[in-house]
Amino acid sequence: MTDGIILLDKKPGITSMASDNFIKKMLGTRKVGHSGTLDPFATGLLPIFVGKALKVMRYTDDYDKAYRCTACFGKATDTLDTEGEITSVNIPSAEEIEIMKDNDFKQIRDAFKTLESLTEQIPPKYSAKKIGGRKAYELAREGKEVELKPHRISIRSIDIIGIAADEDGIFVTFDVYCSKGTYIRTLCDDAGRITGLGAHAVSLRRIASGPFRIEDAVTEEQISKMIAEGDHSFIRNADEALAGMPSYELTDKEYADVLVGKKIPARGDAVFDIRYAAYHKGDLTAVIYLAEENGRRLMRIERMLKGNA
Repeated sequence: MTDGIILLDKKPGITSMASDNFIKKMLGTRKVGHSGTLDPFATGLLPIFVGKALKVMRYTDDYDKAYRCTACFGKATDTLDTEGEITSVNIPSAEEIEIMKDNDFKQIRDAFKTLESLTEQIPPKYSAKKIGGRKAYELAREGKEVELKPHRISIRSIDIIGIAADEDGIFVTFDVYCSKGTYIRTLCDDAGRITGLGAHAVSLRRIASGPFRIEDAVTEEQISKMIAEGDHSFIRNADEALAGMPSYELTDKEYADVLVGKKIPARGDAVFDIRYAAYHKGDLTAVIYLAEENGRRLMRIERMLKGNA
């Protein structure tokens, strides 16, 4: 069985789980999982982990993400995207749009600038967040009241790429770099509320996740063609998931001890609350961390990545 990471360029209209199932079928394995679920209408970077690479997937949970989104100002929907029902229409007139153009759409630009200072966000009711064991969107579709609690987020930056207007609304394309758990649909809705125009996401594409970039991703069609040609080069090494983790080179003695699950003496530069990717002669072996036991500084194994562990 092939082990590693596949950077899939997810197509629109399918779930992230359906993307997993495609990989399972193509590679003939059940050991497949993805990091960072994308909404069905969203496209772009979906890291999929296969076989032994699933051992490192947990270390991608906190990756920052980057997205390119286009929002339509002048219309709001109940799902905050194109899949829902329109709840309000407030498209500026041609004369009003000309005035906004003369002002370089300052009202909209200021709204996005305000969003950069957000530290909390309430997930949309049409989301996969669980409430009492059920997904929020299931309850919302049944007409039940959905109450979701705010969670902490961080918006690193929002850059507006372009603004265009027509009789259907004002379309703003922007890039956002943010922490995990940030709902871009909600950012669109928030910007719509701030401007008073209402807004919803009309397209959403993930362009980065941690060290992974959309430029390195492959489509389902490309994967199918490569497999038919006996080419598995689209499967990347699992240690790429640990690119942001400091490395810890093991000596032969330390390597032998780690392989049998032993703790090893820590070096002076090891720091508490940091996870290290332990290598031996370039071979990823384990994820280790500093602990103190009976006054001794030791490196303990958090996750064995070598062999069948």
